[in-house]
Amino acid sequence: MMNGVLNLIKPPGMTSFDVVRLIKKAVGEKKVGHSGTLDPAASGVLPVFVGRNATKTIGYLDRTEKSYRAVMRLGVETDTMDAEGNVLKLMPAKVNKSDITEAALGFIGEIEQIPPMYSAVKQKGKKLYELARQGLTVERSPRRIMIYKLDIVEFEGDYAILDVKCSSGTYIRTLCSDIGKKLGCGAHLAFLVRTASGPFNIGEAFTLEDAIRKLSIGETGELLLPADYALKSLDRVTISEKNAARFRNGMTIPADGETEPGSKTRVYSCGGELLGVAETLIKDENKYFKPEKIFS
Repeated sequence: MMNGVLNLIKPPGMTSFDVVRLIKKAVGEKKVGHSGTLDPAASGVLPVFVGRNATKTIGYLDRTEKSYRAVMRLGVETDTMDAEGNVLKLMPAKVNKSDITEAALGFIGEIEQIPPMYSAVKQKGKKLYELARQGLTVERSPRRIMIYKLDIVEFEGDYAILDVKCSSGTYIRTLCSDIGKKLGCGAHLAFLVRTASGPFNIGEAFTLEDAIRKLSIGETGELLLPADYALKSLDRVTISEKNAARFRNGMTIPADGETEPGSKTRVYSCGGELLGVAETLIKDENKYFKPEKIFS
């Protein structure tokens, strides 16, 4: 049975689930999932998890930082905030690169962002894009996100190229729209490439076509990353065989190392086997590892 992670490049024109469906067919494995949905028109890094243990790590990667290269078109607002939507406003974009750079500075750091109506965010059990397609607009609560980096790489005509590093849950479409509003000319996301998702980067990723070809002939050596690759941002600890047996049974064990209360740690046996992920707890002034996710 296959168990690991594929660092793939999703091509534009297909959904993230389309990629999962094609990988399922190629490997003959039911347990396949992905982290960080990309819009159909977007491309770039899409980690795909194959096998029971690998799919258990998806939630941890979802919370890691993401990096993007975005093309923003100034002077045009759309209802979807990207090039797929209907044009709402056309305005002259009488700005230069310095104006855009100055406007972008106001979005660096922790900010509030309202999810777009055309998104998969759920409200009262319904996805926002389902409501939007019915012509409905509802109030959305702002979310706290973090923009770590926002560089204006190039500006020509009505188009600006941006490099963005941000927290999970950030909508680059909304960011472009908000920058356009701040400049007074409106804007939308013309094209998007995700260049990194946690430890996965585009320079080491495989095209979907190449990955399917390699999987079909069993050439998985350089293609399939270990199941714990998505957990690289977590501290690592090795425990004794006695504690390993207790951990496998879901029991709390004494914590070693300088772990902080509430932090997550990946736990390994003395033989190097990944046992799972633990949360550090404090009880009677002592630290303990409580199993949060146990791998088979």
